[in-house]
Amino acid sequence: MWEIVHKSSIYIAEEMGVALKKSALSPNIRERMDHSCAIVNDEGKIIAQAEHIPVHLGSFKIGVTNILNYIEKEGIELNEDDMLMFNDPYISGTHLNDVGIIAPIYIDGKISGYVINKAHHVDVGGPIPGSLNPFAKTIYEEGTVIPPLKIMEKGNINRSVLSIIRENFKVPDYSIGDINAQIAANRLGIIRVKELFGKYDNVKENWRISIDYVRELVLSQLRKWPKGIFDAEDYLEWNNNLVPIKLELSITGDKISADFSGTSAQMENPLNAVFGVTYSAVSFAVRSLLPEIPTNDGFYSIIEIKVPEGSLLNPKKPAAVGGGNVETSQRVADVTFLALSKALPNKVPAASSGTMMNIMLGGLFNGKYWSYYETIGGGSGGRPCKPGVSAVQNNMTNTLNTPIEIAEKQFPILFTKYYIRENSGGKGKYPGGDGIIRGFRILSRTRISVIADRFMIGPWGIDGGERGKPGKITISGKNMPSKFSMEIEPNDEVIVETPGGGGYGKFNSNLK
Repeated sequence: MWEIVHKSSIYIAEEMGVALKKSALSPNIRERMDHSCAIVNDEGKIIAQAEHIPVHLGSFKIGVTNILNYIEKEGIELNEDDMLMFNDPYISGTHLNDVGIIAPIYIDGKISGYVINKAHHVDVGGPIPGSLNPFAKTIYEEGTVIPPLKIMEKGNINRSVLSIIRENFKVPDYSIGDINAQIAANRLGIIRVKELFGKYDNVKENWRISIDYVRELVLSQLRKWPKGIFDAEDYLEWNNNLVPIKLELSITGDKISADFSGTSAQMENPLNAVFGVTYSAVSFAVRSLLPEIPTNDGFYSIIEIKVPEGSLLNPKKPAAVGGGNVETSQRVADVTFLALSKALPNKVPAASSGTMMNIMLGGLFNGKYWSYYETIGGGSGGRPCKPGVSAVQNNMTNTLNTPIEIAEKQFPILFTKYYIRENSGGKGKYPGGDGIIRGFRILSRTRISVIADRFMIGPWGIDGGERGKPGKITISGKNMPSKFSMEIEPNDEVIVETPGGGGYGKFNSNLK
């Protein structure tokens, strides 16, 4: 019986995601699917999650715990038909753009669980279109911070909270439309879970059994892994300097512990990653090396993260964290994969492109403000048995792209190039996948901001495989750094070249 309840819960989370996508207003959610949904029990443990965005999903475990603690601390009474909205990264576990909504599931007058979703809003205020500010030193320079507030109270929209959105987010029509879609997704999830309780007995007990089952399933695999401590180091880029991320990964028979004590202290820039991001990235890498198993609190319970408060990977508020969610998360995943490659030889692929290549555009056009956000895929690393994949979203993102036709219809953008960046994958017995070249012009004076990485050193190879080509951005022929913000004119052409993946195994030039 528990298997039926468990599978049904997963399908409910998936259906929530479909509903959110289909009713969202912004292309970032409707087209790119930059959102995630989950179901948790009354203790805040993850019961089921849809296969959405990795950096969102792992952070739910941290975020839900933080929210429930906040509710208790502030004495908030969460009644039936209430919903809380939030985006404070130090509570939600990601960054300001990820607006979350959580709602209780009442069964027989008591809270029996929660539905939660998180969606990346294209703009949440602040000085930079897209709200990912390459120059931010605090979250206050990134956008509007919203602590958990009731967006729904007894089934009614809280107009005061919507007024905050309307007066602070730069494209409020999109944001309010997306919030309505998130509310609708949660309502659907509540209806479906109530149907589940009406159809089957002891649903909460079956949820507990599924968690225990998944934990034992994970441990049965983990016990086959070699025991020991495996070190790795990788780097982020800031102002032409390399910022080290150091990991000591400990594998025992019942736990995987990731110790980042040697990593850089928090910085006065947006590359800081809140604890939820760090936890999510490590969890993703470990999960990728396991066979196909359900993912709930049973899996998350075997992951332990050790990272000092005040460090790059566990900063103190109000450090800026916008880039930490999108770029530092990628490097945490990379360094975890690198450590795992020492524990599990011939199992781990070479490094992927290693950047989400975040492009933010916006300004006034025909008297109205617009804001556009895009992540651009790259090459995945060569694998132990085959080449990497070209032109895909890698690791901590799982989005689609915004189709050119949609972007050109809704924004003053004219695309000039969009094709695979041939020979950008690292050479090897199994070469890395190639990156992407995407070029565009803007039809009016516009601010462009970029937060990217892997411009100085390309993604690493394994077992003699060569590095993939680093990323590159030019504006009217001028090379740009991996993080910048500037005004561009209509005649300026922006060309983005994303990194290829690293190669796997030594390249043999005698083979054709």
